[in-house]
Amino acid sequence: MTRIRVAVIDDHPLFREGVTRSLSEIDGFEIVAEGGSRDDAIRIAEHLGPDVLLLDISMPGGGLEAVPRILDIAPAQKIVMLTVSEAGDDVTAALQGGAKGYVLKGVGSKALADVIRAVAAGESYVAPTLSAKLLSSRPVATPPKSDAIEDLTAREREVLGLVASGMSNKQVARKLDLHEKTVKHHMTQIMAKLDVANRTEAAMVLRDAQERRGVSQ
Repeated sequence: MTRIRVAVIDDHPLFREGVTRSLSEIDGFEIVAEGGSRDDAIRIAEHLGPDVLLLDISMPGGGLEAVPRILDIAPAQKIVMLTVSEAGDDVTAALQGGAKGYVLKGVGSKALADVIRAVAAGESYVAPTLSAKLLSSRPVATPPKSDAIEDLTAREREVLGLVASGMSNKQVARKLDLHEKTVKHHMTQIMAKLDVANRTEAAMVLRDAQERRGVSQ
């Protein structure tokens, strides 16, 4: 079994040790490095290239500032923000900067492991409560992109609806009795048709389309 190589960057040693210990006790994970600053994160990404890098926001040098610098030197690096910040601006900045996941520190070890597996497999993830905040606070999209929802097949709309509710590809596959690869293919098609970069943006377009239909009825 191939292990997922993880690095944990957080300037609170007790929390960092708890995360590394918890993940080390779950099959399929290997902690390859720890750090406590932006410079540590950049160095680890450059020299060790973990499969997934867990990154705090509030640390010396700043986690959000670290994301684009890491991706400049290691474009394929997958980054998950693990933080206490629920601020919409922080979530948006992290995703726009290139982070693939945004998780709150209250998450349990098994749930965190699921997120890391999903991101390592190429998915994106935002805590459902934060996705809801982003959806409720975001201005309505321009009509052309919202209208693109009509280009989706019935199955694609079904998949997108479940993803927008916070489900991972694996959970959607179980719900619809599909293979996970099939769900991933649907999401690739959905994002291409909607001209968006990630799952959260796709969910926002769906929300906008639903609001537009509600207004017009």
